[in-house]
Amino acid sequence: MTATVVGSDGLCRCAWVTAAPDFQRYHDTEWGFPVKEDRHLFEKVCLEAFQCGLSWRTVLEKRENFRRAFCDFHIESVAAFGPVQIERMLTDSGLIRNRRKIEAAIHNARCARDMIKEEGSLAAFFWRFEEPTNAQPVTRTTSPRSHALSKALKSRGWKFVGPTTCYAFMQAMGLGSL
Repeated sequence: MTATVVGSDGLCRCAWVTAAPDFQRYHDTEWGFPVKEDRHLFEKVCLEAFQCGLSWRTVLEKRENFRRAFCDFHIESVAAFGPVQIERMLTDSGLIRNRRKIEAAIHNARCARDMIKEEGSLAAFFWRFEEPTNAQPVTRTTSPRSHALSKALKSRGWKFVGPTTCYAFMQAMGLGSL
């Protein structure tokens, strides 16, 4: 958990909401809410990978463009992408045009498809790594469970899923202690 602030509406929120205008709405309607729908989980793990080395604000501002380019993160559709789609995305100024990250998202869609066949759903896999609720405020960027999730995903071939990325994903999807 990060430091908190009290908004003009009297509600207590994480202090990071003050960094950008869109952050409060994101915090209040999405961040930390438990998600068990595979398409949404896949979208978020992809967006967290695109965020590596950048500000979340950059990704949030481009999220609708990512949804359009990645067929609303429909796993089967993204798994079928090839060189034509990659080249198109590399010329799209509405996206983060990093070839390795684009290729990783497509590769991870194929890994996700395989995982769904094996596990029944992405949610069944990801929720095994849920963090216990932490009553004390903690400021950190990883946890033992985010390291474990990262290791498990990498062992299944996933890319751009380091412990910090996994920790941010877990918090955003309601899997992490807030």
